[in-house]
Amino acid sequence: MADNRKYYYLKLKESYFDEDAIVLLESMQDGVLYSNILLKLYLKSLKNGGKLQLDENIPYTAQMIATITRQQVGTVERALQIFMKLGLVEPLQNGALYMSNIELLIGQSSTEGERKRRARRALQEQAALPEAVADKCPPYAADICPPERELELEIEKEKEIEIELEIKREGEIKPGQTTRAPFGRYKNVFLSEKELAELQTELPGKWEYYIDRLSGYIASSGKKYKNHAATIRRWAADDEAKKAPKQKIPDYSYREGESL
Repeated sequence: MADNRKYYYLKLKESYFDEDAIVLLESMQDGVLYSNILLKLYLKSLKNGGKLQLDENIPYTAQMIATITRQQVGTVERALQIFMKLGLVEPLQNGALYMSNIELLIGQSSTEGERKRRARRALQEQAALPEAVADKCPPYAADICPPERELELEIEKEKEIEIELEIKREGEIKPGQTTRAPFGRYKNVFLSEKELAELQTELPGKWEYYIDRLSGYIASSGKKYKNHAATIRRWAADDEAKKAPKQKIPDYSYREGESL
């Protein structure tokens, strides 16, 4: 069964602990402890877009934060005061606290979405995907697209990946085979030079029609064929058979008084 749950994660830059605010924080007495609390608060705020609250109506109090971070209330209160002075935390009108830099650190994905992205990145590294298939979210926001838009993008990417993989597989040269080039409107009909020449001879004036017809059908239906040249020949033969006049069945009936 597909796992479509949403997972949130914290994206820390390599230089995170070298930033001025973090260096100042950790240089204080109990600073490393405060830094640990800060990271835990970032994680707790992820699913709420940076707001520290239990749900939409209940903001976290110092006591609640002390419980979830497993620290003393006094330590948490001092940490929050320092965070606000350093601009790491801001109080909101509803009493909740907002983690100021959260948009630079938040990421979200689903297990299926992540698998698709990995597959797609692999194809991009092999130059198998065209530029038209590039991410539609900017690089810095690729992991924080709205969920509904992310789902749309994942579906689009999945279709594009499947098409590109199929084209790549169809075009691969297997032992004993000759090179095949892509033809048709969607470049998904693969023929060798010999096969193309034979079709041009066998189907003068029609070979381009059948190639485009097969190309469109493969693109729209996703159906696979072992040999595209053989498929075109079969389609052409079927079309000719439909045009041929049907032979009439001999009439063996007779009227009364007639002899057979």
